[in-house]
Amino acid sequence: MRLSPRWPLAVALVAAACAHAPHPTNHRRSTMRHDSRANATPTAHADALLDQYAETWRFRLGAPESVRVTPDGREVLFLRSGPRDFVRDLYAFDVATGLERRLLTAAELLGGAEESLTVEERARRQRMRMAARGIASFQLSPDGARILFPLSGRLYVYERATQRARVVAPEGGAPVDPRWSPDGRWISCVRDGELHVIDAATGAQRAVTSGATEGITHGTAEFVAQEEMDRMEGYWWSADSRALAYQETDERGVERFQIADPMHPERAPDGFAYPRAGRTNATVKLGIVAVESGATTWVQWDRAAYPYLAKATWSDGAPLTILVQNRAQTEERLLAVAPDGSSRPLLAEADAAWINIDPSMPRWLPGGAGFLWSTERAGRWQVELRRPDGTLERVVVAPELGYRKLLHVDAAARTVRFLASDEPTEQHVWRAALDGSTAPTRETTLPGEHDAEVGAGDVRVVHRAALTEAASWQVVRGDAVVGSLASLVEEPVLAPRVELVRVGDDELRAAVVRPSNHRAGQRYPVILMVYGGPHAQMVGQSRARYTLAQYFAEQGFVVVSLDGRGTPNRGREWERAIHRSFGDVPIDDQVRGLRALGARFPELDLERVGVYGWSFGGYLAALAMLRRSDVFRAGIAGAPVSDWRDYDTHYTERYMGVPTGDDDATYRQGSLLTWADGLRQPLLVIHGTADDNVYFLHGVRLSDALFRAGRAHEFLPLAGSTHSVADPVVARLLFHRMADFFRRHLHP
Repeated sequence: MRLSPRWPLAVALVAAACAHAPHPTNHRRSTMRHDSRANATPTAHADALLDQYAETWRFRLGAPESVRVTPDGREVLFLRSGPRDFVRDLYAFDVATGLERRLLTAAELLGGAEESLTVEERARRQRMRMAARGIASFQLSPDGARILFPLSGRLYVYERATQRARVVAPEGGAPVDPRWSPDGRWISCVRDGELHVIDAATGAQRAVTSGATEGITHGTAEFVAQEEMDRMEGYWWSADSRALAYQETDERGVERFQIADPMHPERAPDGFAYPRAGRTNATVKLGIVAVESGATTWVQWDRAAYPYLAKATWSDGAPLTILVQNRAQTEERLLAVAPDGSSRPLLAEADAAWINIDPSMPRWLPGGAGFLWSTERAGRWQVELRRPDGTLERVVVAPELGYRKLLHVDAAARTVRFLASDEPTEQHVWRAALDGSTAPTRETTLPGEHDAEVGAGDVRVVHRAALTEAASWQVVRGDAVVGSLASLVEEPVLAPRVELVRVGDDELRAAVVRPSNHRAGQRYPVILMVYGGPHAQMVGQSRARYTLAQYFAEQGFVVVSLDGRGTPNRGREWERAIHRSFGDVPIDDQVRGLRALGARFPELDLERVGVYGWSFGGYLAALAMLRRSDVFRAGIAGAPVSDWRDYDTHYTERYMGVPTGDDDATYRQGSLLTWADGLRQPLLVIHGTADDNVYFLHGVRLSDALFRAGRAHEFLPLAGSTHSVADPVVARLLFHRMADFFRRHLHP
């Protein structure tokens, strides 16, 4: 890896240190026009809210997680930590009585010993956006009698009848992705790059694959599958438990990125295979191996034309089914695989811009009677019922409903449950008949963002996040609410004051957050909290979205967010508008939305606007500062992608195309480095040194480009932090630093 010059980083660190020093109070001059003395004084609630936000991991700790209904429908199992604790314990909720009890804790099993994780497991949890410790995940056996979970490099099985846990097959490397076979006889996992099966009764273990070497693994998904395709698994059981399909991943031709700990130069860096845009991807093959024989049959498809394995499923009565994509992600094929490894097409999709992946599809009906499929072919998502040969039988969920995700198929009742909404700021649980005999019905009626876990006996747990109250997890049986999973999430000392509006001719969804001491008729400087990129929204009907915004508002700001073109849930044309236009469309929509808000709310002082974002939002915040200094007076860019040539293949090439060379116009236009000499206003760049999503090189290269262009800026490296900042101490200091930055530069 090419080393960056040291001078720019050194200068940036000095600038960051100086910027953090106290500023004389006379630097904040008051003017009658802005009434800045009232604006610049944080409310009494601000520090308390920040403490909560940091200590509760953004008010996430204490929420029920990994909710599962037992096969008999009698209990709901889930994980939960304390309100300020990352360590999760295992709980059970009795559907009949409405009572809950704690089943198991990590402390009981470890006996006070400290939990340890391998580098691979830490990276896997980062892909899953998981900061949990303790019992971080679990698998319920098919009969519901046993619970399987990894803990500190070992596998445990908990017997629900005896309420006892035992270690299974302790020998070998740390288990990755442990799972039950469909018949419950076997436990599978990946150890040291090979797929293993363990006899659940005896604990006897053996590898069913061989040949793993440095750079070749069996049974685990490659980086882009985990990070960008939402596919964490790298192997799949047959329904009869006699065979496994598994992925062979060859990363020998992929660049390796090294993450060193700058606080401990004596430690060797961790290396990861990371495919940058336009460069070599991992080579992926799919094999089928019988549990008893160990001989592999390799699956045949045109891997040169369709190198991405986006999805695989192997259901009862149905063939092994795989979804493969071309590298440009403009074409995909759904293939049925025969026992001899040959494959035949079931259907094909194409899109001139790109094809989105629905991780919940395809879903085969029992016995292989047909399968459900989702597509944006009609301009919005719709769900189709297809015959076993792939031909269309009928549309089950029409485009106008705003389908988001398939939840459950009830084969006996011939119904499906799914998430949908025609309003992008909401999400609801719906039910539809497979035969189209009745119109789809919406089961959640209150406003908010809903999700559900559906189990046996029509028992389901419905999660609701709302603007004006705490999130809830209701346990429903049939049409009756039988109880709720208790949430230990703390109530914020100050509830966000949010107003959702629509602005502009195309009705951009926007959120406006005001300080608790807001005064009518007074003008306020503005902070635009932005993401603006694909597959994520800033504006929605969930209170948790706006707690950080409320903290910034308490410093004397009005905080706004906007969802422009490129964000999801407004149809294909809306989302595809950013195709090859990262450097233009997203920032244009933020600026016009901001101006529309200013025209609607005269309290917004558009002469004093700051912008803040993280990840793609960090990229967009930096781009705003470099290209639109006429609008933005100060900016904070967290973990920004400075040049898309240095981001991963599957994400970048989906939106930007496969780069044609070093002078590709699309990539040049979308690069922050291209516009470095445009910085005219204060900019703070923040980046974690251990970030393995947007690597630290992005922050360093942006700082280097700004330095070489003679543009003063601040650079704050977060030693040891990954793409998300979970450490409460670091989080508290970080957001305090950010608030101080905006106060200094936006309050006169």
